[in-house]
Amino acid sequence: MSARVRSLITGGAGFIASHVARHCLALGHEVVVLDDLSGGFADQVPEAACFVKSSVLDSVLVRRLFEEYRFHYVYHLAAYAAEGLSHFIRRFNYDTNLIGSVNLINEAVKHNVKCFVFASSIAVYGHNQLPMDESMTPQPEDPYGISKYAVELDLRAAYKMFGLSYIIFRPHNVYGEHQNIGDPYRNVIGIFMNQIFQGRPLTIFGDGLQTRAFSYIDDVAPAIARSVHVPAAYNEVINIGADEPHTIKHVAETVAKALGAAPEFEFFPPRNEVEHAFSNHEKARRILGTAAAIRLEEGVARMAAWVRRTGIRASAPFENIEVRKNMPPSWERLD
Repeated sequence: MSARVRSLITGGAGFIASHVARHCLALGHEVVVLDDLSGGFADQVPEAACFVKSSVLDSVLVRRLFEEYRFHYVYHLAAYAAEGLSHFIRRFNYDTNLIGSVNLINEAVKHNVKCFVFASSIAVYGHNQLPMDESMTPQPEDPYGISKYAVELDLRAAYKMFGLSYIIFRPHNVYGEHQNIGDPYRNVIGIFMNQIFQGRPLTIFGDGLQTRAFSYIDDVAPAIARSVHVPAAYNEVINIGADEPHTIKHVAETVAKALGAAPEFEFFPPRNEVEHAFSNHEKARRILGTAAAIRLEEGVARMAAWVRRTGIRASAPFENIEVRKNMPPSWERLD
């Protein structure tokens, strides 16, 4: 593959996108990573990538990058992915996850990008029949899911109006190496690991019987990276991740076991969230040839080994809470 293939990867100092960047480099892409380091770390950017420290909200900088590099592909994974918290940070959520995306879409249209890959979320589905399937009509129930679905709709409109091809992925509950486990508001497996290292009880909202299908990073990132080279994936929406749902309580016990700790729980009132969420991945298998997912116990063990090697690093404290009404008490204590 020609080394002249140039790709922009947003959020590439963070979790999923840093792995996507690594796989794109392996495919022969020239990679430019754009990240403001609000949730990631510069040393997670692959050495062979060009790193630009800035935000997708900087429309002038975004325009300059497109003019300078003339990207063939855009992988847009930068976001503040906190479903529950999004109710209390509405303006921040829509600025970061929607307006930032529009800045990229505008430049992708103007510079004739071949394909725009967007990391959406199964949060767009809301309360739907299970498993969640791409043919269902999304009914997002939180501002995070609403912002993701709005970008999906905008991409479809940009394709119809300007011919900008896209691939929309709906990953869910991804975990693994490079995840920011110092963030107290998102990434429940990382939160549990952090609490264990601090000798604190594992906090669970409700009874812990709500279910999610947790997806190990190596089951997600490689397929996202190579998708631009799969014509059948163009202009499609694709669920990607693990099939098997687990209760949050079981996940907490699995994390504790991987770290050799006895689980101790602290239960809080239920949050306003979807109780059960897992999706169908037949489309991903058919189009991208994805294989059976790594089981939760093995993936968590790999992540735990990485955390033991690297330790816990916390990003800057989140200071953008806009509404405190009905905020869970455990989050109020974080201030």
